[in-house]
Amino acid sequence: MRFFNFLNKNIFPILLVNFIGILGYSIVIPILIFIVTDLGGNGFIYGILGAMYPFFQLIGAPILGRLSDRIGRKKVLIVSQVGTFIAWALFLLAFILPKTTLWSSNSNITGSYIMTLPLILLFIARIFDGFTGGNVSVANAYLSDVSTDEDRDKNFGMMGASTSLGFVLGPAFAGVLASTFLGEALPIILAAFISLIAIFVIIIRLPESNPCVVDTGAKGFRSFRRFFQVEHKECYGGESLEESASSNTFWNILKLENIPLLYTIYFLTFLGFSLFYAGLPIYASSILQWTSIELGIFLAYSSVIMILVQGPLLSSLSGKISSVTCIVIGTVLLALSFYLLSISNIYVMYLAITLLSVGNGLMWPSFLALLSKVGNHQMQGAIQGYGNSMGSFASIFGLVLGGILFETIQVAVFKIGSSIFILIFLLVMVNHLKTRRNVSKQKTSVTTV
Repeated sequence: MRFFNFLNKNIFPILLVNFIGILGYSIVIPILIFIVTDLGGNGFIYGILGAMYPFFQLIGAPILGRLSDRIGRKKVLIVSQVGTFIAWALFLLAFILPKTTLWSSNSNITGSYIMTLPLILLFIARIFDGFTGGNVSVANAYLSDVSTDEDRDKNFGMMGASTSLGFVLGPAFAGVLASTFLGEALPIILAAFISLIAIFVIIIRLPESNPCVVDTGAKGFRSFRRFFQVEHKECYGGESLEESASSNTFWNILKLENIPLLYTIYFLTFLGFSLFYAGLPIYASSILQWTSIELGIFLAYSSVIMILVQGPLLSSLSGKISSVTCIVIGTVLLALSFYLLSISNIYVMYLAITLLSVGNGLMWPSFLALLSKVGNHQMQGAIQGYGNSMGSFASIFGLVLGGILFETIQVAVFKIGSSIFILIFLLVMVNHLKTRRNVSKQKTSVTTV
């Protein structure tokens, strides 16, 4: 029963918003390559298009995170979801526009493709969605606002479980819907509809969580200026909210205790998983000779394991073991799993993905819970936003690097991923031992005095 206690708490609306957002995003992943090729693109264009979202999220997430510190989480989440809805509307418009050729290319580097007007519209849609795609970092900041030290690990575990559930159901819906008479257009319509639902869920069900922001009562979008108008409480001594929010620059955030280490772990984790996501599809199709269905089952199995770990398991472990312990155990399992992925055996592969799912399920929510403890509420939007940018930068770099490395060293790329998580393990352990030594010295000094 403990696992379902969150249904009666104020985190359920944010879990629902997160689930709806991930469902809308993941429902298009399996069919995007087919949309791109139908409109004249190829693998090169698909790769560039895929990089647009994390690249512009790298720019937009810190801006929206800092804005949420100033005007409130709820309003920024609305803006973000409206941006996502507009992006899917542009996707649908691409199906209607004529395939007017703008230019074409046929080279050894880019391959053969035709850049059409609908393809350009897809790029605009992904750029727009990426720039307004700060909903993940703002949702994490929201969860930090409403969490206590006692339930923080459990809450972030629930958030991870809602993300994994969205990734399980999204591709499944896409496969069924894309086989209907509307083809790839139907999943896009559903994604747009899901984004619209998320907007209303935020407006109706999600209360403001920022303790220093008071809603002025402006409802809807009758006045753009009124929508962004807020009143502020005096929450943090003599420093006003405006002064606090304006000081949340990247360099000021970087001066906070443990932030350089945490951002390094953020970057390295996304880098490791980018190598995984770049190499696995090529590995599965070219070496293991898997079909798309077999790969889909493999990834769906992984998501189910993560739901169980991030939900019931972390819920039961909350308050019993520390976030640092979960991170240490998780990174060890991740390092082992990446090494096992390099062994081309079906049983070993499923063992590897099981360890990877358990390791990720323990490590990542615990890491986000640890990150949410840094600074105060008026910094969380900026802290989460800049962290999201670290992940976006690592994703762009890792996806490109992973594709290149797999062409040269093939499965050895997973051993590089294993080394990355060993490095994370060492960084966490060194910092943990250093912290314990400092605490011990302080206790000794107090005793001596």
